[in-house]
Amino acid sequence: MTRLLIIGPPGSGKGTQAEHLARHFGVPTLSTGEIFRTNVNEETELGNQAAGYLDDGDFVPDHLTNAMVKDRLQDSDLQEGFLLDGYPRTAPQVAELDNMLVSQGFALDAVIELTAPDAVLEQRMLRRAAEQGRTDDTVDVFRRRLDLYHRETHEVVSVYAGRGMLVSVDGSGDAGDITELAIAAVEKFLASPRPGA
Repeated sequence: MTRLLIIGPPGSGKGTQAEHLARHFGVPTLSTGEIFRTNVNEETELGNQAAGYLDDGDFVPDHLTNAMVKDRLQDSDLQEGFLLDGYPRTAPQVAELDNMLVSQGFALDAVIELTAPDAVLEQRMLRRAAEQGRTDDTVDVFRRRLDLYHRETHEVVSVYAGRGMLVSVDGSGDAGDITELAIAAVEKFLASPRPGA
């Protein structure tokens, strides 16, 4: 019955860590990328509306993202817990997620924030671009994405920090070490008594 959220800048290895953490805690991952792809592939009404934004490389607007996440959260495989990846990205989305969970009688247990210096993230991105031959991973594009992350997602981190549910994990080392650190930090947090609990 664990409900987690993972947040991290581009290049932080968030997707990889989300998989490992979800496996460890025995819950499905719930990524907005997966939700978008499913809706677009199945040509749902929401998917058709989102496709135009995705094709242009734009963020899918909040109202569409919220609606798709809300639909997915009602699926039976998520009733026993989940790990959210990629949502919420903005403070209004935090409020929307709160409403969705409250309506189902749920609440988040912890929010994992992966942190790493911008220089480390940039080096990782350059290495990945070279290894995978990705032409979209240029320094300029990456810096724009990182700037957007810092501007938008900073608010999200602040909200959850203010609620005392943020677990920060140093994401600048080896992937396996980061997984161990994250699991230990989350387990310690979940085992500790919380005000009002």
